[in-house]
Amino acid sequence: MSKEKYMAYIGSYSYTGNAKGITVCDVNVEKGTFTKRTEIEVNNSSYLVASRDQKTLYSIADEGVVSFRILENGALQKLNTQNIRGMRGCHLAIDQFDQYLMVSGYHDGKATLLALNPDGSVGPIVDGVFDKGIGSVAERTFRPHVSCARMTDDQKYILVADLGIDQVRIFRFDKLDGRMRQIDTLRCELKSAPRHFRFSPDRKFLYLMYEVKNVVDVYRFTEGKRPNDINLEKIQTISTHNDPSNSPLIAACQMRFSPDKDAKHLFVSNAGIDTITMYERDVETGLLTMKSSLPVSGVYPKDFCIFPDEKHIAAANNESGTITFFSMDYDTGMLVMSARDIPVDEPNCICMVKLPSGK
Repeated sequence: MSKEKYMAYIGSYSYTGNAKGITVCDVNVEKGTFTKRTEIEVNNSSYLVASRDQKTLYSIADEGVVSFRILENGALQKLNTQNIRGMRGCHLAIDQFDQYLMVSGYHDGKATLLALNPDGSVGPIVDGVFDKGIGSVAERTFRPHVSCARMTDDQKYILVADLGIDQVRIFRFDKLDGRMRQIDTLRCELKSAPRHFRFSPDRKFLYLMYEVKNVVDVYRFTEGKRPNDINLEKIQTISTHNDPSNSPLIAACQMRFSPDKDAKHLFVSNAGIDTITMYERDVETGLLTMKSSLPVSGVYPKDFCIFPDEKHIAAANNESGTITFFSMDYDTGMLVMSARDIPVDEPNCICMVKLPSGK
């Protein structure tokens, strides 16, 4: 049986003409590096996500969402483009069963839910909701900016984070009629800017990262016996960095779990000080312990990915136009630069995919 093969797909802005959209890279898991293979044209690929079965790649584009079949050799074959009836999105998420795609609209404050077809192509819009209201600070947190929307694994709920109005809206998803019905709102501190969130694999805990406040809030998530009866109990608030200056120019960018089945570690990247922070996660209590917060040797680490061996990490540095590579030690929390960086113009995100095993 052949060794497992992985590919990395890097989304970039293309409006400057320096990047085509998606950079396709071969992955060397043992060395923790990428090798650029080719580029695929997509208009301003601001976010990428792969289907759970690793057969399809989805990209934000100016015209909506583009889907690609991931071929056995890692090449991409375009399936279709679907309009989202809104401005270009900033984030994508797929449900557990590859049936729905959620698009977050930073520019127009819209969360759009689309159906996915059996072949992986993007189907019609199922539902869409616009956030309303005003925030507290001109522009950045003054009007709705939906930054993250995800469906729970049981397909019961959809949560929508809006960093513009400092809220996370909670919707009940009625699959029979395809409607999102709001049942609650998590009102965050003013000027905190909730940007990204993730559920623990067992769905007992919610981790909510704030771009401006630069903290991660940990919530215990429970359901009552009655429909729509859910409870989010905050059990911890922890900083996304260890910089003593606590500069207002620091902005938490991305948050990801380690790829082990229990997600025993959590990582957050920080712009302004250009670091990645590693936390140890107690699987039973959900609580986080900071292990380290170290520089990424690039500017504006907008995204990062953890290699499947859990020994390496790659950072996408948007402003410096580089992907930097590090080996990591969970015991000490150390990140050590392990390879030369590679140039990628304005990288926004990294999506790593496992290819089908060879015979």
